[in-house]
Amino acid sequence: MFRPAQLFQVSWQAWRRFFSLSWPVQRHRHALAVVPIRSLGPAHAKRIEAHLQSLSPGDRYLRFGYAANDAHIANYVQGLNFERDEIFGIYNRRLELLAMAHLAFSVDPQFNSCAEFGVSVRAEVRGRGYGARLFERATMHARNEGVSLMFVHALSENTAMLKIARKAGAKTVRDGPDSECHLQLPPADMDSRMSELFEEQMAQTDYHLKRQASQFRELLKVVQEVRLGVREARDQTSP
Repeated sequence: MFRPAQLFQVSWQAWRRFFSLSWPVQRHRHALAVVPIRSLGPAHAKRIEAHLQSLSPGDRYLRFGYAANDAHIANYVQGLNFERDEIFGIYNRRLELLAMAHLAFSVDPQFNSCAEFGVSVRAEVRGRGYGARLFERATMHARNEGVSLMFVHALSENTAMLKIARKAGAKTVRDGPDSECHLQLPPADMDSRMSELFEEQMAQTDYHLKRQASQFRELLKVVQEVRLGVREARDQTSP
């Protein structure tokens, strides 16, 4: 049982972890930008498919391990189990999915404490640490779900993914063109649970604000088109 002082200390640690790790701060033209990572559900399936189909053939090969075409990607998205697995994403202000991660939990009861991680990042936003942050987010969630061993199966040429896993302390085994990383996870604690709770709440708020802003921009666009049509009609009828 946590005493009030201990609970306050844990809460403060969760907030510090939340802002320093889970929400990376990007410096661009001397401005600070917070990048929220939120959990995705079935309502995001179309954006997930659009994100994956926007990847180049080389990036698709690295993500899936084979030359995935649009039909393969569509089948993959249709087969996502949002109730069992966890999907995380990073959106821009236009609600385009810039990066996403898939944390797949084992369906074998003998390995119910295992999960596999996969990630994809659009080429134009590489170098911002999105892959590493998604890995941290997935690791936190896996811990809180009782996972003790997380796997990353990647092509050996996928150096970016392997670097992320190794930096987190994963052990890597190479077998020809494939590599497999194993990361032992510590048990969940109050810090990890509160950090995930805070992050998800803030990320959902950010997404709703972006969606409202997008809807407002669309409304303004319609209003401007109507005004333009009225103006053109008035000019044509003027003597």
